[in-house]
Amino acid sequence: TVAGLKYEQVNPYLKTAVGRIFKNFDLNVNLGQLRSIAVFVVGQAKHPGTYTVSSLSTLVNALFASGGPDNTGSMRHIQLKRKNQVVSEFDLYDLLLNGDKSKDVALLPGDVIYIPPVGQLVAIAGSVNMPAIYEIRDKTTVAEELEIAGGLNTTADSSRAVLERIENRTTRRVDDFALDKQGASRELRDGDVLRVFSVSPRFENAVTLRGNVAQPGRYPWRDGMHLCDLVPSRDAIIKRDYWMRQNALALTPINWSNNTVDRRTTFMRNAAEVNWDYAVVQRLNHEDLTAHLVPFNLGHAISDCSSEDNLQLVAGDVITIFSQNDLAVPVDKRTKFVWLEGEVKRAGVYRVQKGETLRDVVERAGGVTLNAYLFASEFRRESTRIAQQKELERVTQEFDKDLRNKAAHASGKGSQEEQMAFQQQLQAQQNVLAKLRETQATGRIVLGIKPNDSNVENIPELPLEDGDKYTIPARPETVEVLGAVYNQNSFIYKDGRSLSDYLGQAGGGTRDADQKRVFVVRADGSVESKQMHKSLFFGSFESLKMMPGDSIVMPQKVYTGNSLTAFKDWTQIFSQLALGAASIAVLGR
Repeated sequence: TVAGLKYEQVNPYLKTAVGRIFKNFDLNVNLGQLRSIAVFVVGQAKHPGTYTVSSLSTLVNALFASGGPDNTGSMRHIQLKRKNQVVSEFDLYDLLLNGDKSKDVALLPGDVIYIPPVGQLVAIAGSVNMPAIYEIRDKTTVAEELEIAGGLNTTADSSRAVLERIENRTTRRVDDFALDKQGASRELRDGDVLRVFSVSPRFENAVTLRGNVAQPGRYPWRDGMHLCDLVPSRDAIIKRDYWMRQNALALTPINWSNNTVDRRTTFMRNAAEVNWDYAVVQRLNHEDLTAHLVPFNLGHAISDCSSEDNLQLVAGDVITIFSQNDLAVPVDKRTKFVWLEGEVKRAGVYRVQKGETLRDVVERAGGVTLNAYLFASEFRRESTRIAQQKELERVTQEFDKDLRNKAAHASGKGSQEEQMAFQQQLQAQQNVLAKLRETQATGRIVLGIKPNDSNVENIPELPLEDGDKYTIPARPETVEVLGAVYNQNSFIYKDGRSLSDYLGQAGGGTRDADQKRVFVVRADGSVESKQMHKSLFFGSFESLKMMPGDSIVMPQKVYTGNSLTAFKDWTQIFSQLALGAASIAVLGR
């Protein structure tokens, strides 16, 4: 063959080949143009018509050129007509499904390729490799058609197939049979639907373990098997990623965050939160085909194989192990950790035992040091922080809404001087609003400890929640003065000094100080204001005795005119939302 050779290579190639047999000969090679022929593709073709093809073309070439049969055309009875006679019948399935082109024939000028309407059809569905609608020839058997459909897949149930058939164009019938030798030899008819079923997904000798376990999955069942055979120890319950996280902690430096949620994420997620009191076995009743749950105590079943909680298993059981996050367990049974920081003899993270209070955990940590200042101790709780933050956002939204309404109502009213003053005060109020939006609640709970209390017995017996944080500072030696004063600063605490003494050290209130609304944020988080002391017989508010760690806040006087309402009730914000010193510094500017 000269296929693949260039024209200039053909002559020497042929001379060498012929020279092996003949001698003393001349050889000339000329390349001529192949002639074309016209053929006709008619019937149920996608693109019927006249096609000009090479004289070397075959029936398959012409079929592909025309797009082949359309949706109504036969693929198994394609006829080649020559001089009004059928000279060949081609089955396109042989080529498409088996790659068999042996019955393909060369075309001659004037040949007609006729694609008749589709013949008999059957549908093959279910567990076969190529489910589809197929055209069949006469006397096609089930076995032959399944072979065309790619055969049975791995999940097919050879013991059962269903054949749907239309009888005499009047009635429908359904018949089931096994795909054995006899069943496979059954002949198919036009309109038949053959459905092959899959084997049952049920495992005959398995039980399933799922949920909060190290290795969930199916396990082989044996006669007399119990729960402790499936879960032999508590280690089988602890998930693999728990140990992976524990190993990773050895390579990760500790970087405690100030956020309680971050601390909880860092530490708490490394604990195995298994619900040892409740797990279930899901079991099928084969008599009425209903499923029911059999609860049991997981801890008892594992620790004592003779316990009645160590249930005997049957094939098909599904055992579900829950975590404490899956089901809300009683408070005293939840795994809880608290943080003790500051002037505690053994500061650290402690797991809360059943019934323990804040005082109990501090005692277990060795008590407090001699430098502990219980009055200023901070107890923070995440659930409280969330509630405080929601309230702060509500107050901020109300202030924003009121500010917008009053600004819109007063727009364009009054003289030019009044308008300028109004815009200045509006800007001041908007600055206050911006500071409020930046403020974050701390979740602090005021414990009500007295200034001179110094013993663990003075700490309240407060029930604990997971993630609580208790910080006991050393006794500070300063009192802060913030807000509209000439010298915002921290001043050395001296016993017996009053509010007016420290205000005097700060230079007193500025020209725009609102001295009627001055208030004190005590070191324990409580708030005292001048308005509170008006109705009490404690003498003047200015003579209020200060304690170490207290903060004095002098609000700024805001001129509101006739239309703009100022936000002045800072004492309500600080007392209800327990904002920290950082927030005081921001809002007091």
